[in-house]
Amino acid sequence: MNHPQHFFRTAGLALVLSAAAAMPAWASKDHGSHGAHGNATAQAATGDMTDGEVRKVDKEGGKLTLKHADIKSLDMPAMTMVFVVKDKAMLDKLKAGDKIKFKAINDAGKFTVTEMQMAQ
Repeated sequence: MNHPQHFFRTAGLALVLSAAAAMPAWASKDHGSHGAHGNATAQAATGDMTDGEVRKVDKEGGKLTLKHADIKSLDMPAMTMVFVVKDKAMLDKLKAGDKIKFKAINDAGKFTVTEMQMAQ
């Protein structure tokens, strides 16, 4: 004899498992929470640099809009987005169209460029 509690427990577990399976790999990481620290930050310090193209430079705001390749250390797909920079002086010689290589971290929900160099 099946009890109603057993049915709901089994159906609830199936729903949770199917939702987790349908989620894209990058969405299951800290990227969605924007407030997490941990592995992404530690990996960014040791990970490879990412290719990017400067779309906009906001020297006053300390922000940089980049069209970037996959950022493996953050488990983030390629896209165009705004980053803050660790040091506004990083923006002094940049202009739209420049090709760069960079490292970024998730710093309490702010995606921050910590290192940058002009691409060869």
